Amino acid sequence: MRGVVLANETDWEGWRKATRTLVLAGVAPEEVRWSVRSHDEEGDPLQEETGSFGVSRALINLASLAIQARDPERFDLLYRLVWRTNAGEKADSAGMRRAQGLAFAVRAEAHRMRTLLRYLPVQGGYLGWYEPTHFVLEANAQLIARRFSDLTFSIVTPDGVAHWDGAELRFSAGVEREAVPDDDALLSWWQEHRANLLRHARIGTAVPEAEQLDEVPRPPDRPPLGPVVLPLHPDPPLQDAMQQASDCRRCHLHEAASQTVFGEGPAHARLLFVGEQPGDQEDVIGRPFVGPAGQIMDRAMEEAGIDRRTVYITNAVKHFKFEPRGKRRIHKTPEAPEIQACRFWLDVELVRLRPKLVVAMGGTAARAVLGRAVTITRERGRPIEMSDGQTAFVTVHPSYLLRVPDEDAKVREYRAFVADLRKVVELTG
Repeated sequence: MRGVVLANETDWEGWRKATRTLVLAGVAPEEVRWSVRSHDEEGDPLQEETGSFGVSRALINLASLAIQARDPERFDLLYRLVWRTNAGEKADSAGMRRAQGLAFAVRAEAHRMRTLLRYLPVQGGYLGWYEPTHFVLEANAQLIARRFSDLTFSIVTPDGVAHWDGAELRFSAGVEREAVPDDDALLSWWQEHRANLLRHARIGTAVPEAEQLDEVPRPPDRPPLGPVVLPLHPDPPLQDAMQQASDCRRCHLHEAASQTVFGEGPAHARLLFVGEQPGDQEDVIGRPFVGPAGQIMDRAMEEAGIDRRTVYITNAVKHFKFEPRGKRRIHKTPEAPEIQACRFWLDVELVRLRPKLVVAMGGTAARAVLGRAVTITRERGRPIEMSDGQTAFVTVHPSYLLRVPDEDAKVREYRAFVADLRKVVELTG
C-alpha cells in the first residue's frame, strides 16, 4: 500500500505529480491511500518515473474542479478515472457521474461565495467572512485579488484565511464559526490575531483557476447590505431533496440540460422567490438567477432593502429548456406538462420552508404557484391567498426588464419592479 500525503485540501499540483508517478509505476488504485497532511505527517517517498501518458483536457478540467469538493474520497475517485483512462479500460460511468456532480457543486459554491461575500471596512483594507460548503477559498481569493489588485483584503473562513496586500496572496489557519458570531466579534478577533496570522501565513500556491464566466466578484468597497456575518444555513431536508433532484427524470428536459438547478437559501427564510426556469448561465453554474436577469434582480433587491442571503430563490422548472441556434442556446418557455412535472419539487420547497410570502415572478411562476393561468397586469402587486393558506405576490420576471426596447420605458419598468419589492418588504414586516 502506497501512502500519498498532500500538502492541503486543494493541493492540485501535489495530486497531479503523485498521480503521474503512480500511474507510470503501474500502481493500481487499490494500492494507494490518499490523505491530507496534518502537522509533520509524511507520505511514502515517490520516485520520479520516466515516460508519459495522455489524459483528455476534459478530464483534467473535471478533476481540477472536483478536487476542491469537500469529499474525503475525491482523490481516490479521480485517480481511478485517470488510471482507467490510461489503461484503456471502459469508462466508469458511475464514477464519471459522481466526479461531474462534485465539479458542478464546486462551481456553484465558488460562484455563490463570490456573489454573497460581504466586507467590513477595516484599517488599511476590507475584512470578509464566508462559510464555504467546499474548498473554494484559495481559487476564489486568486480571482478576487486579480480583479481588485489595488485593494487590500482578508477573507476569513473556517477552512483558512486569505490575505491580499496588493502584491502577495497568503493563507493562514481558519477560524471556527463559534469564535465570530457577529460582525463585532469578527472585527475584535481580527484586531487581536492579525499580526500573528500574517507572521505564520504561507505564500499562496498554484490551485485550479476559479471560473469567471460573465460574472465578477462583489467589490470589497461596495457598501454591505446588512451584517457581514450572518448565521444562515440551508435546511438539511432541502439539501437532501436537492441531491435527489440532481438525477430527476420526471420530464424530458433533463436530456439536454447540463444539470438540475435547485433552489437555494437559508432554512426558515420568510421570503421565497419563484422564477420560470434556469437560463443559460444558471444551467452552467448551477445556481438560480445568476445571469443578466439575476444581476438586475440583485440590484433591485438591494434598492428595496432585501438581502439575497436571507431569502430562498428557486424556479418553477428546474432544468433549462432551450433551442440550439448555432453555438447559442435560446430560451424556450416551458409548457404545462413540464411545469406540472416539476411542481413536485416546488411543493417540497413550499411545504418545507412555509415562507411568509411567495413571490411569483412572471407568468410561468405564477401559474406554478397558483395552479392557474395568470394575467400579470391584473394580479400584480397585491397579496393573493393560496389554497394551502400561504400568501402569494405576483410581479414581472426580471428578464422582462431586459426586453423593454425603449430606454425611458425600461427605467419606468425597473422602478415599478423595485416598488413591487418594497411592497414585499412591507408585507413580510
